[in-house]
Amino acid sequence: MKLLSRLVFWIAGWKLNAAWPKDLKKAVLIAIPHTSNWDLLYARAAFYLMDIPVRFTIKKEVMVGPLGWFIKSLGGIAIDRKRIPGGRKQTYTEAMTNMLKEADELVIMVTPEGTRSHAPKWKTGFYHVALGAGVPVVIGYLDYKKKEAGIGPIIQPNGKMEEQIEEMMAFGRTVTAKYPEKGIL
Repeated sequence: MKLLSRLVFWIAGWKLNAAWPKDLKKAVLIAIPHTSNWDLLYARAAFYLMDIPVRFTIKKEVMVGPLGWFIKSLGGIAIDRKRIPGGRKQTYTEAMTNMLKEADELVIMVTPEGTRSHAPKWKTGFYHVALGAGVPVVIGYLDYKKKEAGIGPIIQPNGKMEEQIEEMMAFGRTVTAKYPEKGIL
């Protein structure tokens, strides 16, 4: 996959601005901005090239047969929203928090916009996962103007969610999305 990723970057003219800390074993990685299906190709290639063992979550019902095998090979992790004490189903946030707490090494990628369309407000589950698991939020970005993929600020959640998410969005405004009108404004 690394060789294929190099080929993709070479053909498309992309470069890396990588600075993944070697001692960082667990994190929530937000991939911003997310405005196109092309984002997955370039982000996934960049993470292979940076040797970041990034994973992403998906409903367990999708992870069956050939599609499930393919998604798993790309880093997909099935989320089982099993019943927990009290009879309710655990949320995705609870499942992801527990995964991070139990793992020795795990980097989970999330797109905080939750859509490829313009999202004036981000979903906040990623922040709650990082806070609950005691891991940092790392910003992974794609800048289509510079044709650059890289790692931005690393933020340790402190409970001041609105303030810290605005800090992350402010960084996101410094990079150009594939479709800028759908990006972080």
